[in-house]
Amino acid sequence: MKNLNRLTALTLTAAMAAALTACGGTAAASSGTAASADATAADLLSEIQTRGTITIAMEGTWAPWTYHDESDTLVGYDVEVGTKIAEKLGVEPQFVEGEWDGLLAGLDAGRYDIMVNGVDITPDRAAKYDFSTPYAYNRTAVITRADDDSIQTLEDLNGKTTANTISSTYAQLAEQYGATVTAVDDLNQTFELLNSGRIDATLNAEVTFYDYTKEHPDANVKIAVLTDDANEVAIPMRKGEETATLRAAIDTAIEELRADGTLKALSEKYFGTDISTND
Repeated sequence: MKNLNRLTALTLTAAMAAALTACGGTAAASSGTAASADATAADLLSEIQTRGTITIAMEGTWAPWTYHDESDTLVGYDVEVGTKIAEKLGVEPQFVEGEWDGLLAGLDAGRYDIMVNGVDITPDRAAKYDFSTPYAYNRTAVITRADDDSIQTLEDLNGKTTANTISSTYAQLAEQYGATVTAVDDLNQTFELLNSGRIDATLNAEVTFYDYTKEHPDANVKIAVLTDDANEVAIPMRKGEETATLRAAIDTAIEELRADGTLKALSEKYFGTDISTND
């Protein structure tokens, strides 16, 4: 009887151990599945392709990069670049407009997948965001009234007043040379302040000046200073493994669009010159 009791006890112990092992295996498998699901969820490109759309942030007030035409349709170089990239990814673009200072914050918060808005790569931005390969290059212009000769070098900005969206590289450069920067929401406000004499200058993309004077041929403005080096314009996205495959796919799309002449054609359409290379 003791042997029978002992055998029964051993049998029960073995059964319990097997059950626990099975439970542990199930838990491990479940854990592995969850980890796999987390990895999939953390892949922004897969998420974008699953939903079928990519959310692209831009201002919509900065011609010829992003603006509204006479019929109030959102158009511009960056609108077409964003659309072409979306096509390469096999999804539809969903454009969301906002003021410059809120666009990067929205990118941080996950409201937007990418930002296509003539964004220059800077050391500070590169530390916080991952950037695509550059898709455009442009120099910075110091724009003044045509009858003002007081600014002929960047150093002449010292003590002057300028206007820009406050977190832009143009505002930072102006402050670096001693200017006092007035915060504005968009380019139209900037030129209103300049034309009315309430600021001495504004810093902006060289091509933006040409577009403005094309639309306002009688404007009393000029380029007083032009930087020698071109800024690299690229697409920022959240930093980390979440965006790694998306970044690689966008890089491939940009290089294909450059190679087949699409970027060159779009550059000439909106800027009158090819800004897709740094030649």
